[in-house]
Amino acid sequence: MRRTNPNQFIEVRAERLEGAPVGERRRWSDEFKHRAIAAALEPGTNISALARSLNITPSQLFAWRRTAVLRMERIERQTPAETRAAKTHRVEIETGGALVRVSADISEADLCRLLRAVREA
Repeated sequence: MRRTNPNQFIEVRAERLEGAPVGERRRWSDEFKHRAIAAALEPGTNISALARSLNITPSQLFAWRRTAVLRMERIERQTPAETRAAKTHRVEIETGGALVRVSADISEADLCRLLRAVREA
């Protein structure tokens, strides 16, 4: 069959086929998700076996766990500087009206030089 107009359009309509199953999404409570994620984060846990025992798919549990880990990382990045300093083992020394923050593993000689320079300034 030959087309006379090169700009012919075909109308397409998506319709549901009769007899096709209507899928319903299962909804899980937040408490169930939290318990499942906590169990999945325990060391040595077989995620696939845990998911089967909870009657969910392993991919669903992996996704919940990944989302929880990303959320925890985002929260850690948003914590105040003082909290991060405590986590990275920093020491704060207030001397002469100045606050000096140094790593806890600074050598004694370097710390003495630093404090002397702050006092002289």
